[in-house]
Amino acid sequence: MRLEDYWGVGPKTAETLRAALGEERAIAAIDAADVAALADAGVSRGRATRVLRRANGEAGMDLFGTADARKVYDGLLSLAAEFAVTEHAADRVRVLTPLTDPEERRERLTDVLEARDTWTALDDEERAAVLDAFREFDEAGGTDPAAVEATLALREAGLRGGTFAALEGIDDGELREAGRALAAFGGDRGDGEGDARVADGADEKLDRLREQRDAARDLENSAFDVIDTVRERGVRDADAFRSAVVEHFASETDLTRGRVESAAPEGAVDSADYVSGTLRGLVSDLEDDVAARADEVRSELEAAVEEAGEDVDAAVRAVSDIAFLLSLARFAEEHDMAEPELGGDGVAVANARNLLLDGDVQPVTYAVGDHDLDIDAPSGDRVTVLTGANSGGKTTLLETLCQVTVLASMGLPVPAEAAEIGSFDTVVFHRRHASFNAGVLEATLKSIVPPLSDEGRTLMLVDEFEAITEPGRAADLLNGLVELTVDHDALGAYVTHLAEDLSPLPDVARVDGIFAEGLTSDLQLRVDYQPRFGTVGRSTPEFIVSRLVANATDRSEKAGFQKLASAVGEEAVQRTLSDAAWGG
Repeated sequence: MRLEDYWGVGPKTAETLRAALGEERAIAAIDAADVAALADAGVSRGRATRVLRRANGEAGMDLFGTADARKVYDGLLSLAAEFAVTEHAADRVRVLTPLTDPEERRERLTDVLEARDTWTALDDEERAAVLDAFREFDEAGGTDPAAVEATLALREAGLRGGTFAALEGIDDGELREAGRALAAFGGDRGDGEGDARVADGADEKLDRLREQRDAARDLENSAFDVIDTVRERGVRDADAFRSAVVEHFASETDLTRGRVESAAPEGAVDSADYVSGTLRGLVSDLEDDVAARADEVRSELEAAVEEAGEDVDAAVRAVSDIAFLLSLARFAEEHDMAEPELGGDGVAVANARNLLLDGDVQPVTYAVGDHDLDIDAPSGDRVTVLTGANSGGKTTLLETLCQVTVLASMGLPVPAEAAEIGSFDTVVFHRRHASFNAGVLEATLKSIVPPLSDEGRTLMLVDEFEAITEPGRAADLLNGLVELTVDHDALGAYVTHLAEDLSPLPDVARVDGIFAEGLTSDLQLRVDYQPRFGTVGRSTPEFIVSRLVANATDRSEKAGFQKLASAVGEEAVQRTLSDAAWGG
């Protein structure tokens, strides 16, 4: 397989990867979903993420039938990545894709929930220790020695059993020795040549020999300076000169006189020959000593690594996998997410919350399709038509249904007290786009209709057709979509203000409504975001006009709004203002 065979890797990106990594390493990075490797090679993180999502989960990415559905997916993963305990874990979260195998979804869901339970059971001190372990692992660059240290720290902090069973059965003593050995090797378990493979600090004797060798090398590079230094001491005859040179070398290298004398050449013709010959011999001898000691140390270190090799491999795998699962666990805990029931033929949620909204969010209970959840929402309706107040949360409800479906498809908990989520081949989420022209209408229809006509199960979540064409024709189109949804055994929730203009709906469709209940004392719209099933929602022009009347400061402007008040019902406007003033 060539780089260009991967989705999103064109000639320019392929050349960038080849130049930085080479073909084989670049392909390995893609197959391993290694965002960091591609980013370090010069590919933007955004592009790297998109490439890896497709490379490792192309079938799952087909779930997203519209750009709006993909935006929900992107938003959820961006939010989840904020809870990652390492950079690599954040990258793994960002490249999560929907799983097409139901059993794989259940397995991941079980792992994440077990990780959450373990994380929840830790006290503040233990949590801090876990996060510190991962922080130090990240700062050390994720090397094998760092993975060993992180594993030991995680075991000490209490991450054991269940999802973290990979930490069990590891011999702490052997792992510590292997960690020291790997640190001495600079984290490299591969073959190495020469003493450079053994890091400084691994062995005191080797460090001392290296220092002596380096000192001798420095003297060798300044042999004539040595001659001048010795002669400045007033030495004149040959024996005294040789003795002074030996004394100087012993002092500068921390070697004994005997060791220096043993390196001196026999039959030197002059002082320069004696000095340079002694230094050459001394450097050669010390290099041999360093190499011999390095071989001894390396053999000891390799034995320690080999003895704990399986434990080291387990530690490296465990740290990466635990960081990933713990990141998802922290995300689930922070947002009080629950285990969904996977399967069935519908989407049903109890007290679900939209994760992408700020501030306090009123949870809602809703369902479309068949379900066995113990909630008030009806079961069996293939299509729902959601009506009601402006700013009443209708679009937010569609997005919430999209979120729980996407999260469940990835084998993740959902933001609800309970949920039952079926399996879908395509999710069509379409937001209201206020561009009233034929081009937008055509593009919208081309986006949302084909998934209904294809094989597979589709979930339709479509917002306000009347925003892109005239109301009468929008009602006709919406009727057609509802019928198409039913005919193709899909599920759909459609938001509209045109419920009363629709033709009689099929028996398996129902109309739900969201109601505004007035204004608060600070003249904000008070809405009950929980839909009422089987009821057309009431529009709220009198509430909006009431607020405009109350907030108007210009006399002529106020008169204009009062004229509108009489048009929508002056009595209703006055009652609204009175209720708001009394906090009703």
